[in-house]
Amino acid sequence: MDITSAQCRAARALLDKSQDDLAKMSRVSKRTITHFESGQRALVPATLMAIKQALEAAGVNFIPRGVELRNREDC
Repeated sequence: MDITSAQCRAARALLDKSQDDLAKMSRVSKRTITHFESGQRALVPATLMAIKQALEAAGVNFIPRGVELRNREDC
C-alpha cells in the first residue's frame, strides 16, 4: 500500500516529528519530503518506501484511509 501526502503529514503529527526529523529517520532529503507533503511531487517507489518504513519503525500503522499509532505492546 502506498501512502498519501496527507497520511505522511498525519503520521508525523502523531509522532510529534518535524520534516527534519523524518528526513533523518528515512534518509530522504527534507526538500523531497516538503514537496511530497505539499502535493508538488510524486515520489519514486523506493523513496516512498523509505519514508513509509521509517514511520512504521517509529510506531505508525497505515490504514486504508489514515494512520494510527501502534500499541506500545506491539513495538
